[in-house]
Amino acid sequence: MLTQEQLQVATLGPCRIASPLRGVKEVVFVDPAVRVRYHHKVSPEMPLAERELSFEEAGAHEQIFFDPASTTAAIVTCGGISPGLNNVIRAIYSELTHNYGVPRVLGIRSGYRGLNPAEGQPPLVLTHDFVEEIHKLGGTVLGTSRGPQDPRCMVDFLEREQIDLLFCIGGDGTQRGAQAISAELDRRGLAKSVVGIPKTIDNDIPFVWMTFGYQTSLEVAQEVLRGGHVEARSAENGIAIVKLMGRHTGFIAAGAAAASDEANFVLVPEVDFPLEGPGGFLEALHRRMLARQHALVVVAEGAGQHRFDTRHANRDASGNLRLQDIGLLLRERIRAYFADCGLPVQIKYIDPSYALRSVPANTWDRILANQMGRYAAHAAMAGRTDVLIGLRHNELIHVPLPLVNSHTRRLDIRSDLWKAVLSSTGQPRWPASGDTPSNNFQ
Repeated sequence: MLTQEQLQVATLGPCRIASPLRGVKEVVFVDPAVRVRYHHKVSPEMPLAERELSFEEAGAHEQIFFDPASTTAAIVTCGGISPGLNNVIRAIYSELTHNYGVPRVLGIRSGYRGLNPAEGQPPLVLTHDFVEEIHKLGGTVLGTSRGPQDPRCMVDFLEREQIDLLFCIGGDGTQRGAQAISAELDRRGLAKSVVGIPKTIDNDIPFVWMTFGYQTSLEVAQEVLRGGHVEARSAENGIAIVKLMGRHTGFIAAGAAAASDEANFVLVPEVDFPLEGPGGFLEALHRRMLARQHALVVVAEGAGQHRFDTRHANRDASGNLRLQDIGLLLRERIRAYFADCGLPVQIKYIDPSYALRSVPANTWDRILANQMGRYAAHAAMAGRTDVLIGLRHNELIHVPLPLVNSHTRRLDIRSDLWKAVLSSTGQPRWPASGDTPSNNFQ
């Protein structure tokens, strides 16, 4: 069970400098006495300590830790790309330079490799002209890479460049790296702030109800599902299999299926779906084909991985196990099953893959990315460190990185989203997978 101590955010020291935002009438400063509750709903059966769990609210502070005039900041983007990355970069730069008056903001190139002079290129000095139009573009103008770097080497770089604030935009691997940098800074007694901004279209970062890029990816994915549905209906006994991103969680598959309302089966990592036998996927698909003569199957890339021998599987540069292709396995098993049944089927396998994450952000993600970038700037200037900007109950909050990195957020099969999937597909109510906890600190 969580404790309030785990939600305590690290600070570099007392804030003794008056914020330059104090003279701006539109700015509403956070009240340190106001907290954001962990639980949206509570019951009398809950222990009092659990009911009272709360986060520090993110936002501008009247008193700050760093003197803007002598502060240098740096921004790094790591891991896979996501719609909204450039919006975050632009928002951080704009908040720091235009509102706080920070004179020097650097762009670290090619992810954490850019913090290692032996591997990366020198940083860019960001300017107004450089960032002016980047929010309209997909990808990241700073470049990205996967894989860790030695925290000691990266902190040496921060010292040499006199960087006071480091903004790490990325997913779980990026935030583990940010935590390692923060730990090395603490070991050396250096007063530098490390703030994480959550980025992943998988939407699997704990304490972040929605990451920027997720909504844009859903728009692309649901259009792909519509195309798959047309392909299936247009063929005689047509079956379309669409594989969507989601290494450990089915948020994209479930969200896109709910948005399109045309999927007949949605297979996600959080649910154990049997293939053969009574009540299995193939039997249910057979019934569907006899009744309607077409079917749309949506599968998350991380679903059904227990069906593969992974003892000798390779890992990518970030240390993630390289997934086996569940889509191809389903295609072959479906083909063999219906051949044995004597029912000829036409199977279309669709893998939109990286197309989901390479487009510019939509309106919602532009707003969210902008807010997260600006609130990250507020957190860093106020001396918060080893922290991530989270989103809970539609409020931006500060979440300690050690807590963020303790687990992966997964789709709750009791949630309204999964219930919507079950209602629209009518698929069997298969049980949760064995590695899906009943309470995974959503």
